Amino acid sequence: MARQVLSLAPGSVRVGAASDTVTIGSLTLRGFAADLLRAGGFTADQAEQTAAMLVWANLRGADSHGVLRIPRYVEMVQLGLINPSAEPRQVSGKGAIAVLDADRAPGAVAMNLAVRTAVRLSDTHGIGWCAVRSISHAGAIGYYANQVAQAGRVGIAMTASKPLMIYHGSRAEGVSTNPIAIAAPTTNPDRSLLLDMSTASVAIGKIMAARDAGKPIPAGWGVDENGGETTDPRKVKAVLPMAGAKGSGLSLMIEVLASVLAANPLIAVALTEGGDPGANGLVAVLDPSAFGNNFPFEVDRLAAAIKDLPPADGSDGVYLPGERGFAEMERRSDAGIPLVQGTLSRLLVLASNLNVVVPEGLA
Repeated sequence: MARQVLSLAPGSVRVGAASDTVTIGSLTLRGFAADLLRAGGFTADQAEQTAAMLVWANLRGADSHGVLRIPRYVEMVQLGLINPSAEPRQVSGKGAIAVLDADRAPGAVAMNLAVRTAVRLSDTHGIGWCAVRSISHAGAIGYYANQVAQAGRVGIAMTASKPLMIYHGSRAEGVSTNPIAIAAPTTNPDRSLLLDMSTASVAIGKIMAARDAGKPIPAGWGVDENGGETTDPRKVKAVLPMAGAKGSGLSLMIEVLASVLAANPLIAVALTEGGDPGANGLVAVLDPSAFGNNFPFEVDRLAAAIKDLPPADGSDGVYLPGERGFAEMERRSDAGIPLVQGTLSRLLVLASNLNVVVPEGLA
């Protein structure tokens, strides 16, 4: 695929007729994303929060969780799967624990509230645990854990949803791709130690991205409707768990923590009753000061020790969790965010349908 690498201001757009990608500045993309979401039914605040999360993912190179999701989010509003009128509220809790009901609010809005609630609880108790049930798609889960780390705390975030992934030993979807992120603060507030992973062999968004780009996917990512492995992203019916039984087992336990414990079970309901029971989220926050050490400096020391390990043959270096994403964020903040034509085309169709003004140069 041809690709333009350009130096762009955050509010710039550059299109090349011969290219398969269009490079757009982050501020321009964020504004366009918010306009599309607002026209699609989100409130202005919901649109801003969601656009910020989506463009954060694009900046880090996680295009599978970026603006390509917008047409589906608008469709979810139309289907009633996202409720723009939702008013999340606390429904139970005790001590350092709070349980919120989001009433199908946009996922970014619900998870941002869970972050704020868990951080506030940790101010008092040293730990905060906020379960938020009945959310919609939350996007890049690392976005929420990273917010906690930027506040000088340790953050753990996870989400649960309907069966989307083969349960190891079965030939049917039995668990979801439930992601988990863990972030620890360092002495650099812009560079947390950030693990962000799906329990599947690949995030479903990467299959969507491959579909947009017209590219095949590697073997081992997904299966077709007959349960056979496929490299055609258009034929994927379900994804496979990472590391076999380990991936499906971890996903199952996230369902226990984020759904069963929050009195909103998803998997059992979906498998026995059918339908889409929605999604849940969880944010846990730890205050390092409660443990009595100079935590960010110790995280730095650990990171330095890992970075000093000798690289394996053929490796371009030893990387820490999240390091590649932060480096890509710095590069794309300067050079712009590349959008493949498949994604751009779907956004332009949506803009036309919603009468949204397209940034100059994109059309």
